[in-house]
Amino acid sequence: MARRWTNCEGLTRRDGLKLGLGGLIAGGLSGALSARARASSAADSSRPSAQADACILVWQDGGPSHYETFDPKPDAPVEIRGAYQPIATQTPGVQFAQPMKKLAAISNELAIVRSIRHDQGNHGAGNHYMMTGAPPRIPVGCGAFVSFHPSLGSVVAKEIGAPHGIPAYFSLPRMSRSGGPNFLGSKYAPFVVPDSPNSSGFRVRDVTIPDGLTGERFASRQEIRKQIDTMLRFNDASVADPTLAVDEFYGQGMQIISSKEAQAAFDIHQESDEVRDAYGRNTFGQQALLARRLVGAGVPFVTLYQGGWDHHTDIFKALDTKLPPFEATIAALIADLKQQGMLERTLVVVLGEFGRTPKINARGGRDHWSNAMSVMFAGGQTPGGQVVGATDRQGYAAIERVLSPENFVSTIYQKLGIDPGQMMYTPEGRPTHLVSDATPIDELMG
Repeated sequence: MARRWTNCEGLTRRDGLKLGLGGLIAGGLSGALSARARASSAADSSRPSAQADACILVWQDGGPSHYETFDPKPDAPVEIRGAYQPIATQTPGVQFAQPMKKLAAISNELAIVRSIRHDQGNHGAGNHYMMTGAPPRIPVGCGAFVSFHPSLGSVVAKEIGAPHGIPAYFSLPRMSRSGGPNFLGSKYAPFVVPDSPNSSGFRVRDVTIPDGLTGERFASRQEIRKQIDTMLRFNDASVADPTLAVDEFYGQGMQIISSKEAQAAFDIHQESDEVRDAYGRNTFGQQALLARRLVGAGVPFVTLYQGGWDHHTDIFKALDTKLPPFEATIAALIADLKQQGMLERTLVVVLGEFGRTPKINARGGRDHWSNAMSVMFAGGQTPGGQVVGATDRQGYAAIERVLSPENFVSTIYQKLGIDPGQMMYTPEGRPTHLVSDATPIDELMG
């Protein structure tokens, strides 16, 4: 049975469905088709020069500890530094936490930002700020699903688009709570792939022809549908069931089903056992491999969502199990992208909504802490082997080269050739800045 990751509020995918987000989270063809309706991928000559064609954003839902990953504090008291020893990396003078062995071995490919901070110390608000670059307009609860601004993936889907027949924005295996399109509309929502690519019979739901319905039978059913649509119109008052009406989503559905590029990208079984083993024969590992295949097919934005990072209790017991396969998958993704000749044009980003408290609590865990966090960048012409910014000696707060979520989001947009300072307009014509502070992180721009 698949693990049902929750955060401290106990929120699950089912809770999202109850909140009316089923069309986005449950995904399937209907949500994705709406997301692609009338989308334009025409290039804008006013855009900045792109350093990357795609972004794979790895979202650690719950808020990973900076102490136990990229910002260890060996000189702090034990109740702060924790149980892990620091280890040397390939980058002189830079240390990671003890479980991060495989990433330490390729640190020359990585840029670690240790100095992003904000003031949103709960899951709902922190998620929104880091996913959109816009702080929530009103106070929100820890368990809130909030959307006051379009997410990174939705903006990229609108501004860049994807090849014919392929959605421009994927999220595996669910949509992050603030990963939606807001005023851009559902046509820029993510295509969600909820099923595990690690299963032997994995197929992307609703984008494969059902068993037994191939060749002439499939073509004949398409023709029947075409004839029905010719007879029944959506604006005909006599039509009892509007689902039978002419609808562009149906045509787009046929495009995805009939697209050889889309079907090839979804077919993870084409990969060799060696490659699949390197990523890890687990759900997250195979989702990362599927993300690489999607990017290779022309998808410009993929979110890899993994829950279970909200460690208020027994953090070291949890991370002993969780960190080694996670960081091994990220290292394998970077190595594979490089071997495929794709890393230079593919940006990989790893983060959560905030860091964790400096002092280990009475339950052996760390709590929410937005004064300090670490974010990993690789690829997309990002200069590797560097650390940007710093926290204080005990990791309480970012104190050198202090950066904001706006700077983080602007960096991703700029690298993808999207102007973060542009004005966007709601359906009512109300103007809004894509990012209020459109200053990217210069050290990452190359």
